Amino acid sequence: MTITPKPGDPVWADLYTADLDRSIAFYGELFGWTADRGGPEFGGYTTFSKDGSAVAGAMSRQEDAGDPYPDRWTVYLSSTDAAATTAKASEAGGQVFLPPMAVADIGTMAVLADVGGVGVGVWQADTFGGFQARGTVADGTWSGHAGVPSWFELMTRAYEPSLTFYRDVFGWDDTFTVADSDEFRYTTLHATSPMLGGVMDANGHLPEGVPGAWTVYFGAEDVDTTAARAAELGGAIVFEPMDTPYGRLAGLTDATGAHFSIGGNKR
Repeated sequence: MTITPKPGDPVWADLYTADLDRSIAFYGELFGWTADRGGPEFGGYTTFSKDGSAVAGAMSRQEDAGDPYPDRWTVYLSSTDAAATTAKASEAGGQVFLPPMAVADIGTMAVLADVGGVGVGVWQADTFGGFQARGTVADGTWSGHAGVPSWFELMTRAYEPSLTFYRDVFGWDDTFTVADSDEFRYTTLHATSPMLGGVMDANGHLPEGVPGAWTVYFGAEDVDTTAARAAELGGAIVFEPMDTPYGRLAGLTDATGAHFSIGGNKR
C-alpha cells in the first residue's frame, strides 16, 4: 500500500550488521527479499526489495568505528528540514549522533538519540521518498504482502518525556492514547487509520538492563511458520507467537542478533 507520509512518519528502516552477506541470505530466505548493493559512492549500502519495491536497507558495521552496541535496525522518521529537526532535538534534550548528511541526490539523513536515549533516524527526502511498499494494521487486522514493513514501535522507559520530545521535534500532533494504566501505557502515531506505529511504556516490560528501542514489525502470512523459519535460518525467537488485540505477534532476532518483530492476523 502507498501512504503519503506526513512529517514525523516512519519512512525508512535499515539494518546495521556485522555480516552483510549473512544478513542478505537470512532475509532473502525468510521474506523473499532481493538485495541491490550500492557502489563505492554509497559505501556499499544495500537496498532490499520485495516484489520489486524497496522495503528496507542494510549497511556493514565499520570495524574501526568503536560502536559498542549490537547489530540493530534503525527507524527513520520523515522531516522536511533535517537540520531544523536535529536542532530541535538538541534543544529538547536529545543527542545528535550523526549530523545531517546529504546522500547524493536522494535525500539527507541524520541519526539522533531521543530524550530516553533511544536511537532514531531522520530522513529528508529528495529523489527517494522511502518505503515503496508497506502494510497496514487496523483493528488488529494486518493487510499487505508478507515481508513488508507494517508497524513501528518505540519501547521506552521515558514514556511521557518521549511523547513530548516527538511532538516537539517531529510534529506528532495527531496521536491517540490507547491505554493509560500502570500495567499498560500505549499511544499511537495518528489517531485514525492507517495508524503507523506507537509508543509503549517499557517500564515493567523490558528486562532489567535491556535498553529501549524502536522496533520494526514486518508482516507475516503465518506468524508461527515465519518465526520457526527464522530460527532454522540461524535467528532466534525472543518471544513466542501470541494472539493479542492487535493481531498475532512474535519477537525475533536475525542471524547476527539484530532484533525485529513480525505480525499477522490471528489464527
